[in-house]
Amino acid sequence: MDVLLLLLMISLGFVGSFFSGLLGIGGAIISYPMLLFIPPALGVAQFSAQEVSVISMFQVFFASLSGVLAFRKRNGKNSPLIHKGLVRDMGVSILAGSLIGAALSQYLSNESINVVYGLLAIIAVILMLVKNRGTEAAAGEVAYNRFIAAGTAFAVGIVSGIVGAGGAFILIPIMLTVLKIPTRVTIASSLAIVFISAIGGVIGKLSGGQIPLMPVLYTVIGSVMGAPVGSMVSAKSDVKYLRYGLIVLICGTAIKIWSDIL
Repeated sequence: MDVLLLLLMISLGFVGSFFSGLLGIGGAIISYPMLLFIPPALGVAQFSAQEVSVISMFQVFFASLSGVLAFRKRNGKNSPLIHKGLVRDMGVSILAGSLIGAALSQYLSNESINVVYGLLAIIAVILMLVKNRGTEAAAGEVAYNRFIAAGTAFAVGIVSGIVGAGGAFILIPIMLTVLKIPTRVTIASSLAIVFISAIGGVIGKLSGGQIPLMPVLYTVIGSVMGAPVGSMVSAKSDVKYLRYGLIVLICGTAIKIWSDIL
């Protein structure tokens, strides 16, 4: 049983992080439902929503870390695409929100956490269907409303911390459509912002003390392997159809979760 758990958790961590590298997201939007439904369906393990949110948060942390390191390797430490002011304003806010959300999650019921994920899934599908019209410019030329940037990041951090997500699937559309950040600057800067969010989430989860240690470790192993592979595939492929496939998968998950709740 332990061998099956090892193989399954590594596989789930790999798949979640693969989509992280492929689509530029933290991966929790896909990892959460996989961790919640696949292990019990295979008779390997039964994780509560609390435990799933913890495992997912660690997966996002290491997936986003791998993404940041890969980006720095390709573009250099002082890449002009990363807007330091944007990372500072949104990073500090999302860190605070993620800390609060992750700490708050230990007091919520499993049903409440699933409701939060169900709402995020609906929002994610809507935002993924909206055609984002990003512009192109260097990071130094970007102007944005700091109060809106900080406020939206704080709100995203709270809900993301609850379910163990980094929030990139919501942050990226907000940065493109609300803040009007250029596409390349958005992608580069969001990696750093999500990593900061994941730091807050991990600290918050650790403070709760409910860490399923071995499943987390196995998932992290898969996460470290999956993100670089996703990045390589993304660089060589048109991921439009994979994105639509992910939308269908998220829709199915949302329907399953809401049917169980209602």
